[in-house]
Amino acid sequence: MAQSAPLWRLLQATAAAVQATRQGRSLTAQLDSVPHELRPGVQALSFQVLRQLGRATALRERLAAKTPPPAVDALLCAALALCWRDEDAPYPIHTLVNQTVEAARKQRSTQAQSGFINACLRRFMREREALVLQTNPDLQAQWNHPRWWVERLQTDHPLHWQLLLTQAQQAAPMTLRVNTRHHSVAAYQEQLQAIGLQSKPVGAQGLQLVKAVPVHQLPGFTAGHVSVQDAAAQVAAPLLMQGLDVAKPWRILDACAAPGGKTGHLLEVCPQAQVLALDVDAARCERIHQNLQRLGQPAQVKAADAGEPASWWDGVLFDAVLLDAPCTASGIVRRHPDVRWLRRPTDSAQLARTQAALLKALWPLVKPGGRLLYCTCSVFKAEGDEMVQAFLQRNTDALMRPSPGHLIPGQPPGSLPVEHNPLGEHDGFYYALLEKRLG
Repeated sequence: MAQSAPLWRLLQATAAAVQATRQGRSLTAQLDSVPHELRPGVQALSFQVLRQLGRATALRERLAAKTPPPAVDALLCAALALCWRDEDAPYPIHTLVNQTVEAARKQRSTQAQSGFINACLRRFMREREALVLQTNPDLQAQWNHPRWWVERLQTDHPLHWQLLLTQAQQAAPMTLRVNTRHHSVAAYQEQLQAIGLQSKPVGAQGLQLVKAVPVHQLPGFTAGHVSVQDAAAQVAAPLLMQGLDVAKPWRILDACAAPGGKTGHLLEVCPQAQVLALDVDAARCERIHQNLQRLGQPAQVKAADAGEPASWWDGVLFDAVLLDAPCTASGIVRRHPDVRWLRRPTDSAQLARTQAALLKALWPLVKPGGRLLYCTCSVFKAEGDEMVQAFLQRNTDALMRPSPGHLIPGQPPGSLPVEHNPLGEHDGFYYALLEKRLG
């Protein structure tokens, strides 16, 4: 791993990220505060630590009967997460141990307990096999997710819960969405190959890169020829417009649009559409503007609460509504490994109330014969299948059209508007396409 600073500095910043996550702050926000020259190394180490934090915490509990102060505990757990198994260690284990102790000595919050950290790690090196064996029965240690999360997946997905947890530990691939108004997927794949980037087709417009690269290396990125978007997220636009004449100027609402990836895709699929993109956060609306400007696509963008139509709706019904609702993000933990430690058992039920309120507010805005696509990047059924079944029971004018339901990473999806290339590796998502009955 290339580094422009001593390892002990990277470990200090990584431990700070762990401590911030435990205190409820997102890793993204924490990384923004890391000095630029340290950020790549700290991000790589933080991702690895957070993916092994369940095991590390269980090991620390066996090494120290009493929980140490937060900064000490975070540094110790970060070290244990990085060196608990030889094949995963990013540096030689003795180097990690020495540099962790150095990190403890060089900051006030851990200095007094540097000897304690050293003793714990030296004991771990001596007794590693036995200590790891002792933690194996612990669900949180075994799967590196909170126990409640594991148990919920066991209930929601009895056939796939192990697959979901295993997939969550893998690094997510970089997947592109080719703007077919500029190039065919095959033609863009040839452009990538010409500069040494290998890829494989996924879905109708996607290419999954063998190796991730900075976006500025992608041919035509700044001109809008391609976008970065997970294969599961690429399902939204073609599913919403499936069976419709995409040459018509359909009136479409993208209700929770930021950062604008699905908005741009809708306009690529249906270039004559009149799209209104909403987001409650004005700063996030700026991201929508930036993405649409890069793609050269026009849309009306408003900072507004989709759940309060009286504040933004002009009274004209929509042909189609895309509701990518706020959720636990339980389907994208491989991209955001901090999410599993930030969420609480009650979050899903709280967010389900928000999702239900949005469905209730937006359904009257759909014209008879029109449609609403409900989706979340969650694998929890309370935010997916259970939510939609309850909605259908309350709204007898709603008809479920063929929909993929829960997309399980690693499982071939069905009922998708993709007849050839499968989706490949993808995030966890839920999709339900609802049509309003005529008359």
